[in-house]
Amino acid sequence: MDQTLLLIKPNATQKKLTGKILTIIEENGFAIKGIKSLQMDTNLASRFYEIHKQKAFFQLLLDFMTSGITIAVILEKENAITDLRTLVGDTNPDKANIGTIRYLYADSVTKNAVHASDSIDNANKEIKIIFN
Repeated sequence: MDQTLLLIKPNATQKKLTGKILTIIEENGFAIKGIKSLQMDTNLASRFYEIHKQKAFFQLLLDFMTSGITIAVILEKENAITDLRTLVGDTNPDKANIGTIRYLYADSVTKNAVHASDSIDNANKEIKIIFN
């Protein structure tokens, strides 16, 4: 079994979409192995999104991710990373497949409702950052 990390971002939690998103996740065979609610500060958001540090949108991303509550979820399933990335859809909700989480709930490329780890190495790193 593989583990991966899902973050339900502030725009989705502010709209009270957490339950709907978790229902989709569970209905697609994922087991929830850990869950927590947190308010990211700039330090945590900077560490989590360090890969984007040199990109023009980095400060906007930090501002967004520190703007409200995030729900972090450790998920487990065979092929968890690939399956979750497929289920959440394209980062750009206008390009996301119908029925994906981002198609249903994202507001924009930046405010795209959820984060899903993109590799085993990043999942392990991200889980450690969020869950210590």
